[in-house]
Amino acid sequence: MVFTSWAFFRFFLVVLAGLTLAPSRAYRQLVILVASAYFYAYWKPGYLLLLAAPSLIDYVCAIRIEDTDNAMVRRRWLVVSLVTNLGLLAYFKYTNFFIGSVSALLGVQPRHLDITLPVGISFFTFKTLSYTIDVYRREIKTCRSLWQYAMFVAYFPELVAGPIVRASVFLPQLGRSLTPSWPRTMVGLQVVLLGVTKKLVIADRLSIFADAVFARPNTYSPLTVASAVVAYSLQIYCDFSGYSDIAIGVSKIIGFDLPENFNMPYSATSITEFWHRWHITLSQWLRDYLYIPLGGNRKGKWRSYVNLLATMLLGGLWHGASWTFVFWGLLHGVGLIVHKLWRNKAVDRPSPFHGVVGWLVTYAFVCVTWVFFRAPDFGTAMVIVRKLAGLSSGGTELVYAPLFVLLPVIVLAHVLGKVAAQRARVPGATPRRVSAPGWAERFYAPFNSPFAIKPSKAAGLYVLLPLPGFAGSLVLTMWLVGVFLFAVLNTTPFIYFQF
Repeated sequence: MVFTSWAFFRFFLVVLAGLTLAPSRAYRQLVILVASAYFYAYWKPGYLLLLAAPSLIDYVCAIRIEDTDNAMVRRRWLVVSLVTNLGLLAYFKYTNFFIGSVSALLGVQPRHLDITLPVGISFFTFKTLSYTIDVYRREIKTCRSLWQYAMFVAYFPELVAGPIVRASVFLPQLGRSLTPSWPRTMVGLQVVLLGVTKKLVIADRLSIFADAVFARPNTYSPLTVASAVVAYSLQIYCDFSGYSDIAIGVSKIIGFDLPENFNMPYSATSITEFWHRWHITLSQWLRDYLYIPLGGNRKGKWRSYVNLLATMLLGGLWHGASWTFVFWGLLHGVGLIVHKLWRNKAVDRPSPFHGVVGWLVTYAFVCVTWVFFRAPDFGTAMVIVRKLAGLSSGGTELVYAPLFVLLPVIVLAHVLGKVAAQRARVPGATPRRVSAPGWAERFYAPFNSPFAIKPSKAAGLYVLLPLPGFAGSLVLTMWLVGVFLFAVLNTTPFIYFQF
């Protein structure tokens, strides 16, 4: 069920009705659990068992780990959890990849198995793994309620494409009433509308151009190919962050605060900063459960580089069962190492010029690496790289007008977000109301509306529009009309559904 479909709209209205009519918090939790099960079963009912079986195993493993002080027993139950989750992930996602790779080495024709990849398996596997590992580390207490644990695993807004929500963030919020309220609904609707705008107006519009060029890059000119690479960089950002925005906004309406997953990554001035802003919950997961256990930076500088490279290689493999994804992860690992080596020799106080150069180099590097992420194979990727490098000329010159119309909109949105983020760090500012710059204060003052909101430590910063009153209703109406007029009407799955 795609967030931007009418089916989801009707489904969510039923969920809200159920939450409103439920007589107690326990019943509202049950409404969410049943809705989550239906949401996942809507895609393929049989695979609901794939979600339930490892969840039940992890539930038991976590209790057994917490109830004993015997280190060997604790490790055994942790291994059961790891083998179950990673085994299922390996079978469904990597079996045919392994068969194909071995067959290629042996020079024989591969015989692929008929395996359907369960949607979102990479996301909910990492979520459940973090739970059992945190219990093993004694960082959290187990959830003794089976249905509350099942609700954590199957929670539908973030089930199939993130953010990757940890039990330490989600489970404490189960004490909330979970009754939809008007203030949270207004904030949630704005975040949802932002995500829908990113997906339907920007991502799906740019995909028309990017898909055509990536399908046959040799037939297009170098400038057209470069434009398509830029278009894809914006497409994947708006597609994935749009999903996260909708998930976060829907959760705000229900009563949960999900963690921030994107923080204007294309404003980064280094590849390290990019990964602090892009797919934040995955970056933090890889850091806490892979990079640090490997030794992090505790065993010397060069060992830390090896750990970093291994982490990014596995991060690339997590994204997809293809050597192009592994190579994408390798490039980012090398980029992170090069940045760390350079940073050790860089000036302490870089000038604005250094910032501009850093931004250009970072964005160019990210765009080039997206080529390997998007291309179906290395042959296609190398055709595009040669076009970008000017080593291959000729081809059709195509100017895709929507790209150049949307670019200023995206830049303006980033500027507004930067201003909001800076004001959020003003000393003395409260978490819920942030001082705005002068021009914004004059614009927002008549409406008595906050400039930005940061509801909790886990949630990110979101710029709000002044919606109260007639003028606010007019702004919202114009926004909705704009989405309706410029949206691509053919509903397409989000890019990260394949992971």
